Amino acid sequence: MANTLVVGAQWGDEGKGKIVDFLSEKADIVARYQGGTNAGHTIVIGDEKFIMHLIPSGILHPNIQCIIGNGVVIPLESLIKEMDGLIERGIHIGENLLISDRAHLIMPYHPLMESVTDSREGRKLGTTLRGIGPAYMDKMNRLAGIRIVDLFDAELFEEKLDFNIQSKLQFVENLQSKIDKNTILKQYREYAQRIKPHVADTSAILHNAIKRGKRILFEGAQGTLLDVDFGTYPFVTSSNTTVGGVCTGLGIGPKAIDEVMGIVKAYTTRVGEGPFPTELSNTLGEHLRQKGAEFGATTGRPRRCGWLDLVVLKYAARINGLTSIALTKLDVLDEMDIIKVCVAYKHKSNIITAFPSNLRILYECEPIYEDLPGWKTDISEAKNYDDLPTQAQQYVEFIAEQLETESAVISVGPGRAQTLVLSQ
Repeated sequence: MANTLVVGAQWGDEGKGKIVDFLSEKADIVARYQGGTNAGHTIVIGDEKFIMHLIPSGILHPNIQCIIGNGVVIPLESLIKEMDGLIERGIHIGENLLISDRAHLIMPYHPLMESVTDSREGRKLGTTLRGIGPAYMDKMNRLAGIRIVDLFDAELFEEKLDFNIQSKLQFVENLQSKIDKNTILKQYREYAQRIKPHVADTSAILHNAIKRGKRILFEGAQGTLLDVDFGTYPFVTSSNTTVGGVCTGLGIGPKAIDEVMGIVKAYTTRVGEGPFPTELSNTLGEHLRQKGAEFGATTGRPRRCGWLDLVVLKYAARINGLTSIALTKLDVLDEMDIIKVCVAYKHKSNIITAFPSNLRILYECEPIYEDLPGWKTDISEAKNYDDLPTQAQQYVEFIAEQLETESAVISVGPGRAQTLVLSQ
């Protein structure tokens, strides 16, 4: 297996966790490069469901090294809770989990700040209120960011905590009554001791692994259209979810990435605010939501659902340099007579085939659809590509042709076994 980046090609929730879990069987290392607890990866193994928010999906496989890179923002209480939850379910957490000493912390005041900024009239972004945005703000501010390595310098950690509590007073009314410095100091001393065996210079470890020819899977959170630079700004996350985030979020060079697999849901979903040209605000959209279990793994929020959007996907293919795609949740379309695919937008009298950066234009766009025949057959038991009905194969091939790439994997259900491999 080549070193492979698994990247979401839509607005997130494409099923990256399942695909990473599936590909992990041939990997030596799975490395997470950005995001925080605002994303959840769901993996179904037999009758068990696992939901991970910070720890890479590969942790469910024995003998795989899992790395949380410097580009991830980490709330330590949540990380430790996730570790303990996996241990309670019989999953080994030891030397197989490493955390970058350069990763920044989500501190207790960050969610409070986000609840204030996201509730301002006319400025609602629809965030998860987990403090991810303010944590990245502090990181880029340089003076306020607190890193994992700072936990092990008691004097520096206290100095930074003092600075932050004072500087955040302008954001959060009565912050000092909600945040107790001494309590935080005590808690974080305990957290530091708990995670100390897992903390390392993960960039150096990855560099040495690449030199030795180890097989690496690079895992992110969210999707291309939530990238802070290339997404539907400002309705995006606060990090680079696309291919460039791997290098900065893990400390590796671009030559380390051999393949870029785009995860494509067979229809489109998004959560939170922002434009969504193919959204179905009707019974059909509700059918997709219920059949696809489109509720957030992190928040439980119902996802907005719509038809597949090739304008979005061609944009994602260009931004990330996709070399293959994994098509997920194809089985959710089993009951459709006709499946619509958006091939372009109409804006006033113009036909648009390139994804616009101007959100005012995007809000005003109407999708132009091409109709494809449904297959009206349960495909969840398919074991290989030839088991799929002709219409389902036509749908898969139509998408691959439009994106000028190959379909490598097809998911026909949530379980590990419900995964068809088209190319090695």
